[in-house]
Amino acid sequence: MQKFLIILSLLTLSINSTAQETQKNAQAPDGGEAHIYKIVGKVKLPLYVFNPKNHKNKEKIPAAVFFHGGSWNGGSPAKFEPHCKYLAERGMVAITVEYRVKTRQNAKIEDCIEDAKSAMRWVRANAGKLGIDPNRIASGGGSAGGHLAACVAVIDGCNAKLDNFKVSPKPNAMVLFNPALAIAKSKHFSEAINRRLGRSKKLSDRSHGPLEEISPLNFAERKQPPCIMFFGTADNLKAGADIYVDVSTKAGNDCKMVSYPGQKHGFFGYDQSGGKYFKLTVQEMDKFLVKLGWLENS
Repeated sequence: MQKFLIILSLLTLSINSTAQETQKNAQAPDGGEAHIYKIVGKVKLPLYVFNPKNHKNKEKIPAAVFFHGGSWNGGSPAKFEPHCKYLAERGMVAITVEYRVKTRQNAKIEDCIEDAKSAMRWVRANAGKLGIDPNRIASGGGSAGGHLAACVAVIDGCNAKLDNFKVSPKPNAMVLFNPALAIAKSKHFSEAINRRLGRSKKLSDRSHGPLEEISPLNFAERKQPPCIMFFGTADNLKAGADIYVDVSTKAGNDCKMVSYPGQKHGFFGYDQSGGKYFKLTVQEMDKFLVKLGWLENS
């Protein structure tokens, strides 16, 4: 069964992509202060900053940077608008990021990772202007965005040439919503699974190089910040994430998964089930940040 789920997870990422999306600009969230964090050719990439009420730039408070899902193919930063507004009300700076995707800029997965790293570097480099503690910046995201939020922590490659390499893109915590953590062959899989993955073209055509180099599971043993992730038990991506959690924790990392019976991929959205699972996952995110000392008990 696990072999089947691992293979199906890659197919799910391809099939569920927003292939019909043709708009040139992603939907912006309602609210948030827009900043251009990167320019690639004629493409200006914004991120949107949500501040607590009466926040001042002389303060040094924690921040969370979110990356939307969409199979590296589409999606918009508006997806994490509710999460940003929630955290801003709780006293954190929260940011949702637009990055290059296939339907708008013909981007490969490595380009998405590169933009995520650029965004993390921009936020840390501008921490003083934003009133952020540069040592308390979390990465977050859903599905493909969860993949990016993990990549900025564990993968060394995919750095933009014009980035300031003196500024680290690595987060101090990770908050991942059904992230795609196992997208390629791995030493943690059986030979049978790896043979099947090696024949799959569903994702390999979407990358500049070997998928093994951008699959977080292959780097799960690395030292990484505290991590919490959320999955529905009916999500095909969960099988790979289960292995990630096991490998990461055995390596001495603080990595936890919270599961929700019967829920499928994308269950955590604000517009799903009247927001029931949005509320449940956000409550767990809140507890995680309280435990880190980033938020006060509500």
